[in-house]
Amino acid sequence: MKKLMILAAMMLMSTGAFAQGMFVKPMVGATLSTLTGDVEDTKFRLGLGAGAEFGYMFSEQFGATAGLLVSMQGCNYKDYEILGSTLKDHSETLTYLNIPILANLYLLPGLAVKAGVQPGFLLSAKEKWTVNGHDESESGTEGYKKFAFSIPVGLSYEISDFVIDARYHFGLTNIYDTDLVKVKNGVIMLTVGYKIPF
Repeated sequence: MKKLMILAAMMLMSTGAFAQGMFVKPMVGATLSTLTGDVEDTKFRLGLGAGAEFGYMFSEQFGATAGLLVSMQGCNYKDYEILGSTLKDHSETLTYLNIPILANLYLLPGLAVKAGVQPGFLLSAKEKWTVNGHDESESGTEGYKKFAFSIPVGLSYEISDFVIDARYHFGLTNIYDTDLVKVKNGVIMLTVGYKIPF
């Protein structure tokens, strides 16, 4: 009986230690995105990013996270002449559901460098422009690949349970459903999150 009590106590202690290492982190912030590759005259586009990450701390120096983040990406274009008309305020907005899976290495208490992989799924696409004073737009995901893959790298800093996170997503896959041009996502994401242990 005494051995059973000791074994039960050890199991409870290990379960408690495991639980203390787990957390969920709701997060919200902004994206600054562009498109790279076979594309010219692009400018950064400001958007929103929000979601949550689940994490586990293996030790004080190392942890891992996996999340679901909705991210507004794409780019703005510089004004240019086409067929004698000026195309103005041209933008391409691509909204993805991203799944970042990251390793987190803590260099100092609260300061972590992170890197990993990020599959993403296209939720919507919209292109807008103004020509001859008339606003035009086109929506729909036809012509775009529904899957995108990127490598996120970044830094985070924790203040109490708040986490300031800055990342850059290196797009590796063509966003268009064609081999004629190769265009990839490039995204800076800055968020603030709150760690909730459980």
